[in-house]
Amino acid sequence: MNPVFVIGHRNPDTDSICSAICYAHLKRRLTGGEYIACRAGHVNAETKFVLERFGVEPPRYIKSFEPRLSDVQYREVPGISEELSLHRAWDYMNENDIQTLAVVDEDRRLKGLLTLGDIARFYIEDQDANALAEAKTSYRNLVDVLDGTLEVGDIDQRFEQGSVVVAAANPDVLEDYIGKNDMVILGNRYESQLCAIEMSAGCIVIGLGSKVSRTIRKLASENGVSIIATPYDTYTCVKVIGQAVPVRHVMRKKGLITFEPEETVEDVKRTVSKKRIRYYPLMDEQGRYVGMFSQRNLLDLERPSVILVDHNERDQAAEGIRSTNIVEIIDHHRIDSVETSGPIYFRNQPLGCTATIITQMYHEHNVEIEPKIAGLLCSAILSDTLMFRSPTCTPLDRMAAEELAKIVGLDIKQYATEMFRSSSRLLDRSMDELLHMDFKYFQAQNQKIAISQVTSVSENELSGIRDKMLEYMESCLASSGLSMLFAMLTNIIEEKTELLYVGKGAQQLVRAAFKTDCGEHSVVLPGVVSRKKQMVAPLVRAMEHDEAIE
Repeated sequence: MNPVFVIGHRNPDTDSICSAICYAHLKRRLTGGEYIACRAGHVNAETKFVLERFGVEPPRYIKSFEPRLSDVQYREVPGISEELSLHRAWDYMNENDIQTLAVVDEDRRLKGLLTLGDIARFYIEDQDANALAEAKTSYRNLVDVLDGTLEVGDIDQRFEQGSVVVAAANPDVLEDYIGKNDMVILGNRYESQLCAIEMSAGCIVIGLGSKVSRTIRKLASENGVSIIATPYDTYTCVKVIGQAVPVRHVMRKKGLITFEPEETVEDVKRTVSKKRIRYYPLMDEQGRYVGMFSQRNLLDLERPSVILVDHNERDQAAEGIRSTNIVEIIDHHRIDSVETSGPIYFRNQPLGCTATIITQMYHEHNVEIEPKIAGLLCSAILSDTLMFRSPTCTPLDRMAAEELAKIVGLDIKQYATEMFRSSSRLLDRSMDELLHMDFKYFQAQNQKIAISQVTSVSENELSGIRDKMLEYMESCLASSGLSMLFAMLTNIIEEKTELLYVGKGAQQLVRAAFKTDCGEHSVVLPGVVSRKKQMVAPLVRAMEHDEAIE
């Protein structure tokens, strides 16, 4: 069974992280399968405090589910040397059942590509008698394809000059055909062998397994003529000798298309869909060849299975969520735009926290909640309900938190105060970090907005970041692609929020949503502490019903 990833929303809060960990734990207990808790963003200070308090490692960070070439099943076929003969390259292709080979140097740097089509084209096209010399074919390759032995000469030398000549005529006629440095293919006729040496041939190939006399070897050595003895007849020699050409003479060197593991599959598909090439080389980050993949490999890619917790909106999900197979959703927010390929288990309850739902599921399946899990679940409930002060908090949330606190031995008021203070020290953080610490997107009437929430138990801290936050919001609005940007500075103890807003029509929208006088960029909203119930709903409702707001 492939692993199932359990993940919360982007810019995760304590509920998102803890719910992912605890639900993955529950699923493992129930099924025995591999369920992996994940996160779609960095762990904030409050969540870090919680995880450290209960000795739990942060979940795996997944930046995007968009499949990349590193997820594709590629073939780890080693590259070949550019000096390898076409004969050996052909055998290698047949042995590995592959139609494209990467030609690499000693450091696995790509030198070229060789396909079956390249080999076929070389043989079908008319090759003149100078082909072996033009390719600077090594004697090592020649001996190999002829299944012969080098009787005279240096195996590491190359045949670089001359044509291939078949000595089928009488010796007295051969003198008119054999040129200097030619390669002469002949049989066991002593006179023909002697003639080739006297005409300063570069190499003579003696077929039919004929024994090479001492005199011929001596004369050849004295005249710098190489001798290859082969068991093949003349016809076979002529047929196979072209296979000694090194692959560098035939391979494609220009316009090579390569890819790296981190490239997305969709980008690669768009590139290769316009090409009539079956296999492509995969290179590592240092530009070294690692294997070969085909277009079919891209189509056969299996989508990862995912369980969403604490969200069901596409804009809040991890990047690339469309490339996954969503199998479950556990959430307490409004139902929005995540689409699935088929029916799934979708549990959505009007509670103050996703962790409350997961606590219920532990009870429904009669799974004991161990102290560590109880601590995470209790922390998530206290965080999301602002220690029961949020209007989203229900009696079920409070009941679950109190039960979980008993399991782990927590004093709720004391622990919640420590937890909230852990995320304070706002003045020590950058505005970018604070804005995106708990940041969510929303859509209505073709307008996209974002609402950030910064909570604290100290009014001085919130007042200290107010002006800098507003200035930062103004600076990043233009490049954000948003119509409006909002930030809730929420005082948990005093149960109030100062709402900051920027963007055309933002002041008018807030006035319509909350029916109150507003400053140019801010308004204080007593009793408002919940983004989900007290902020999102009024703003979205105002956007949908007041067409004058732009």
